[in-house]
Amino acid sequence: MPVSGRSSGGDRRDDETFVPSYSRRMNTPRHPKPRPSPSNRPQKEHRPRHGGDDHTGADKGTHRQPRRHGRPSGRGAAPYWVAGVHASQAALENPHRTVHRVLLSAEAQEDFAGRLSVPLPSATERADRARFTALLGADTVHQGVAVLVEPLEALDLEDALERPGPVLVLDQVTDPRNVGAILRSAAAFGAACVVMQDRHAPDEGAALAKAASGALEVVPLVRVVNLARCIDTLKQHDIWTVGLDAGGGRLDGASLGGRRAALVLGSEGDGLRRLTREGCDEIAGLYMPGTMESLNVSVAAAIGLYELVRGK
Repeated sequence: MPVSGRSSGGDRRDDETFVPSYSRRMNTPRHPKPRPSPSNRPQKEHRPRHGGDDHTGADKGTHRQPRRHGRPSGRGAAPYWVAGVHASQAALENPHRTVHRVLLSAEAQEDFAGRLSVPLPSATERADRARFTALLGADTVHQGVAVLVEPLEALDLEDALERPGPVLVLDQVTDPRNVGAILRSAAAFGAACVVMQDRHAPDEGAALAKAASGALEVVPLVRVVNLARCIDTLKQHDIWTVGLDAGGGRLDGASLGGRRAALVLGSEGDGLRRLTREGCDEIAGLYMPGTMESLNVSVAAAIGLYELVRGK
């Protein structure tokens, strides 16, 4: 599996996303020059943040409304079907969502309506199995519920950073299922946002929303043009940036001393790009004492987030 431009026997698998982790065959960190540790880095004046301390669940309405710009969060993204009970409920309860249609089976209607904290919209339709299959495809697991939605409007990185918690930055992760799973972990561990490039990243759509299982409505998915400038912005907000890769020491959340951090995760096959690596404050990997030396990027993101927040 090639990792960050390295080859391990030439066996490349592009159908999965792997992020290298710590191994006993440790490589020398490839920084252009030594970088300061968190304890030695100059501290900035603390600025109060909006939103309280808990963003692991639904938006509680305690933070100010972020600036949104009337454009979808994906390039040329079109309306799409959100399928399944959890994802559909989260979409309907999100005040920022534009909903066009709601499909409910006869079996699911009463129970699903009872779960909602908002009324079912007037665009709700009764649908049988054949109707679901015609609109969503035969392989979609919908649980008798589907919602046709517009993509969410874009959110500024600066606004997303006003939320507390760690940040995830994805360097050309292209599988929507991996991005969705990362969003789910981000919601579970109270992350402020997930950042992707506007290009070389999946559009918001059905596969991503299904894998996120409602987290797309909770954790902002921020798109930026340039990841190097994004990392600079994180540093300006006193966020310590950690590139997750085998070419560094072991990731240790306790060593950050409670400082806010961002995990930067690399793409399928190639890992972190050179400029992305060089922009990070440090490069670190996951401790894995077993025989496997790499993980799917969504699994690595979850373990990395746990390491950042444990003990807090």
